[in-house]
Order: sequence, then C-alpha cells, then structure tokens
Amino acid sequence: MAQQFHRRAALILAALLQCTNIEALELEGNAIQGGLIFAQTEPGSSVSLDGQAVALSPDGRFVIGFGRDETGTRRLLVTPPDGNTSLNELTVQPREYAIERVDGLPPATVTPGPEAAERIREDARMVNNARAHRDDSAWYRTGFDWPSTGRISGVYGSQRILNGEPRRPHFGLDIAADEGAPVHAPAPGLITMAHPDMYFSGGTLILDHGQGLSSTFLHLSEILVEAGTFVQQGDLIARIGATGRASGPHLDWRMNWLDRRVDPQPLLKEPADLLD
Repeated sequence: MAQQFHRRAALILAALLQCTNIEALELEGNAIQGGLIFAQTEPGSSVSLDGQAVALSPDGRFVIGFGRDETGTRRLLVTPPDGNTSLNELTVQPREYAIERVDGLPPATVTPGPEAAERIREDARMVNNARAHRDDSAWYRTGFDWPSTGRISGVYGSQRILNGEPRRPHFGLDIAADEGAPVHAPAPGLITMAHPDMYFSGGTLILDHGQGLSSTFLHLSEILVEAGTFVQQGDLIARIGATGRASGPHLDWRMNWLDRRVDPQPLLKEPADLLD
C-alpha cells in the first residue's frame, strides 16, 4: 500500500515542480486524501495554506496534511525573504476505502448510554487540548518507524461496522499483538497527554512531533511516560492492551495534522511480517 502512495507522490511532485519560483521549495509526500507533504524552503520564509499561516522551523521545514474526505485544490503560498512569492496549487487525489467489520464489542461501548455522555465530552476536551500544543520545531524530520510489530488488523479510512451497525470511519492503523507488547516512539516529540482510561480509547497517549503533527496511541494496557516528557525515536513509551472499545489486544495508532486526521502507514517501510 505504501509503495502505491510513493509512486503516486512522484507523479504529483513532478507536476508541482512545473510551478514558477519552485526552486526555493522542496516537497516530499502525497497530495492525497489522508496524506502528508513534508517541505523545506528558505529559512525566514512565510508559508500559508488556503490563507492560513503554516508553522516553519528555524531551518525552513514545514508540513501540511489532507483529511480523509478532503477534495479540491489547496493553495500553498511560500514567500522567501526576498519577497518573491510562489503559488503552488495542490489538487487532492481521492482514495478508495475498505469496509471493515468489528464484532464482539461490549454493546455499551458501541451505543453509550446517556450516563456516559459527560465522560465522553470530557475525554474529547482533554484530547483537543493536548492536540492544540504548537511548537515550530520539526521533530518529525527523523522520519517514522513502526511503533510496534504485529499483524495489521485495521487500516486508515475504512468504513466501520461495529456489531453490525454502520459507524464513523476508522482513522487509525491497527497493529494486533499480545497484551503487554512494547510500544516505541515512532519519531521524537513531546508527550502532551497520558491518560490511563478513556471511555472509547482506554489507555491513551498523545505525542506531539512539532508544527501540529501528532501521534495518538489507543487501547494501551500500560503507559510508561508522563505528560511533559520529551522522548526520542525508539524510546519505550507504553504497552499494548485491549482497554476501552477494543475486541482484543492491539495498538490503534492515529495521526493528526492540526484538525485533519491523516494516515501514518504511507510514512513507513512495510516489513513482510506486518502484512495480512
């Protein structure tokens, strides 16, 4: 799957390189639903996407992302210190998504009762606060490694049918493994939330990679780091579990760029033992 994204990315970037004044801008990634583009331009430049400012690191790095159902053309403006602005139009390519059935979940977690509403709202507030952290640093520049090993049991964007009832799409990459299996930081960053028991996601950890790009790890049996801790790529941060709304032990790894939910899988090399 990742190889298909990379081939399409090469075609997209070839088209982008036809833009004027593009010599001051390097782009790598996918203008595709759920995709990310990593970029570098001259330090001290200003960058905006559809009129909204984009964070830039001191060495000129930035990242932008595209939501699951995003369509149309995005306008990326880059103005280097000399003031010679370049307009780069990014047309978001569509994807096809699988249908994914998950059975055996506790009925109360599929259709929560009214008594759970306040807890669910408080969980959402904490997650939103954690994801609101902003730092201009591009800690993601190392690239991303697998946070755990196991069988891929769920993919980003799939339409979920829970206990036979159609639900919201799945926004994560699921890796099935034994209870207690290690979870490592896929890239450096700052832990912005560590919660042992959220209603839907159970043990939940949020790791900020800089510039609004974050990883969220769900259903953890144990969290080994505290909020406010800076971790390096490969550090042990948690252990896999089946807490919250889960039918068995697995890691649900999700990524956000600002308010857009993006797909972590295209960022990774795919070892054969991880494929279905």
